[in-house]
Amino acid sequence: MEKLEKLYEGKAKQLYATDDPEVLWVEYKNSATAGDGEKKEDFAGKGRLNNLITTLIFDLLKKRGIDSHLVARVGETSQLVKKVTMFPLEIVLRNTAAGHFCSRLGVEEGIELKEPVLEYFLKNDDLHDPFVNDDDLVALGVCTREDLAEIAPLARRINEALIEIFAKIGIKLVDFKIEMGRTSDSTLLLADEITPDSCRLWDQRDGSGKVEHLDKDLFRRDLGDIIPAYEEVESRLAELAKSEGIEVAE
Repeated sequence: MEKLEKLYEGKAKQLYATDDPEVLWVEYKNSATAGDGEKKEDFAGKGRLNNLITTLIFDLLKKRGIDSHLVARVGETSQLVKKVTMFPLEIVLRNTAAGHFCSRLGVEEGIELKEPVLEYFLKNDDLHDPFVNDDDLVALGVCTREDLAEIAPLARRINEALIEIFAKIGIKLVDFKIEMGRTSDSTLLLADEITPDSCRLWDQRDGSGKVEHLDKDLFRRDLGDIIPAYEEVESRLAELAKSEGIEVAE
C-alpha cells in the first residue's frame, strides 16, 4: 500500500493518506512530551517500541473479542489503520490512585480504588484537556447520549481485558487513556494507541511492593531512561502473544 500526503502531525505520531480511502498510514515518532508539550525530548528507538507495543496490545485485545482500528504493522515505526472519525475525547480508566487524580482530589498515590473510575477529558491543548462530564459532552455536541452508552461499556471491557493481560506479565495496570472513533459504517472502534506513553504501568515481578515505573512517568518525573522500561514491556507482551498463538515480529 502506498503512503501519500501527510494529513496530521501530533506529539507522538504522523498520519498519512494511502491509496485506499478507508485506510490510513501511521508513523510513530521518537519524541516524548509532558506538561502539554512544554517538556520534550527525543529517544532513539521509542517510535519503533510504541509501534510494536500498540500492535501487540491490539492483537491481544482482538483475541479477547475487542476490535480496534489496526489493520497491520507494516514497518519498524509504521502501521496501517482503518479510517475512523475520532471523538475529540480522552477516555481515562483508573484502577489505582495516581497522577492528576491525586492532585485534583487530594488522594495519596497508590491507594487502590474501590472500583474503576471512568473519566472524560476534552482534547484541547489550549485548555489543557479539561475534565468534562457526560452532560458537558452532550451539551457541547462532542457526542450523544447514544454514543456514551456505547463508549462507556467498551472502555470498561477494555480495562478488564488490559488488567488481565498485564497481570499475566507481572505488571499492574494503574490507569490509562484511550481514544475511540467510528468507521464509515458507524462501528465504534478503539483507536489511536495503547503504549507506556498512555498507561501507568508498575512492575510487580520482584514482589517487593515498591513502585517500579515501566511508563512515561520516568520521563515526566525525571526518574530515569524510558527506553529500557519500554523494551521490558514489549518483551513481556511479545512472550505472552507468542503463548497465545499470535504472530510476533522479531
